[in-house]
Amino acid sequence: MATASWWAPYDRKAMTMVAADRKTVGVIGLGAMGFGMASSLVRAGFEVTGYDPAQVACARAADAGVTLVSSPEDVFAAADLVVLSLPTASHVDATVTQAAAAGLLADAAPKVVIDTSTSEAATSRKLAAILEAKGHGFLDAPVSGGAAGAASGQLSVMLGGEEKWVALARPALEAMAAKILHVGPSGAGNVAKLVNNMLVANHVITTLEALRLSEAAGVSAEEALTVINSATGRSAISEIHFPNWVLPRSFDSGFSTGLMRKDLRLARELALEAGVATPMANLAATLWAETNSGLSDTDDFTLMGDPQLDRLSRKETH
Repeated sequence: MATASWWAPYDRKAMTMVAADRKTVGVIGLGAMGFGMASSLVRAGFEVTGYDPAQVACARAADAGVTLVSSPEDVFAAADLVVLSLPTASHVDATVTQAAAAGLLADAAPKVVIDTSTSEAATSRKLAAILEAKGHGFLDAPVSGGAAGAASGQLSVMLGGEEKWVALARPALEAMAAKILHVGPSGAGNVAKLVNNMLVANHVITTLEALRLSEAAGVSAEEALTVINSATGRSAISEIHFPNWVLPRSFDSGFSTGLMRKDLRLARELALEAGVATPMANLAATLWAETNSGLSDTDDFTLMGDPQLDRLSRKETH
């Protein structure tokens, strides 16, 4: 059972914890985001156990101080808190239900599962109910900030779940994130993340349109961005993504086009369920499709904003 002193808030700036009170945090999924979060947890003084099927990811995590195990079930067996960073809701569902089926959630000591994946509200609510019945907690905790934010512990996390589980998870969350926003009950974090990413998908296209128009009218993209980012047209896309990854043409934000398409699809499905019209998101989905954008799922999503490629004028939009 975790001690009260460990669960109490700690000094984020000092990033230290009393060694005797350290508990284990497990991370399942050590890709760009999971690795960054695991590394931040190690720096904060947590003992971190991790698993990923990819050997390259495991080797990198081991170099950062993560203790590797051979299966997700081993992570659940070892950890007090389990952080998930997985591709889809189905992966999250399978990981948690398999752990439950293996008897790894029968322990009286409460565990909290922190799902940082961009999952689905229905899945989160289902898993929260399963874990609650066994005396454990589940938080849907999708994040924003990309691989750089994960590596620096500067993510923004959108939480859905009961306050008692948020309180237990807060020390680990504070090690991974600069902003922790408890939105509401189970599923609320998923909803918030989907509407956020729906806006991001639209912002990439509208920012590209604005910069192409600016350059065609004789004002460079760099000069236009200076104005936009000092005025009301700014967004994270114009302030961060275009200056850092689009205009320098590095296109290496760490977030794939396939993930953006998935998030946009989930947002539109949510809109259908809620009976809300989203004509702009529907149009964005048409433009983001591989047949229109020319981008594969593995391409970095910032390629969609490349001003040198005429992705918009030749697209069917009606």
